[in-house]
Amino acid sequence: MTAIFADTFYGVALTNVRDSAQFSRSLSSASLVTTEPVLIEYLDYSAAWGPEFRLMASASANSMVSSSSVKVLPLTAELFEAGVDLYAARPDKGYSLTDCTSMVAMRRQGLSQALTNDQHFDQGGPGALSRFVEGDFLTVPRPCFRNGKF
Repeated sequence: MTAIFADTFYGVALTNVRDSAQFSRSLSSASLVTTEPVLIEYLDYSAAWGPEFRLMASASANSMVSSSSVKVLPLTAELFEAGVDLYAARPDKGYSLTDCTSMVAMRRQGLSQALTNDQHFDQGGPGALSRFVEGDFLTVPRPCFRNGKF
């Protein structure tokens, strides 16, 4: 089974009724990996969209945490420090700390694909990871950064 990193955009798309069914069909044979910082960012984003969206996002995040097909990596002190190191090492980039911890986690997990619409994952150059993008959905491989129920 292919493992794919799920960035914040994945959670947002799952909460969007229009995108949710497309994702379920597209990822039926994949396992997902994400991080606690990604879930925090997703829930932070959802807070501004009102009570209904907030409840859907909470249910989606809880579903990811309890799912056997989603591995949620904890924000350990070591992952945090490695993320801060990458953040400091690339002042020329617009990476958020969540982006940096995601990139570190992806490298450590040996992942080569990410579900994202974040242009920061595009800034890695040759040998880049693949992300999935097709209109509003994430399904067609394209270069990006190198270094519900589920």
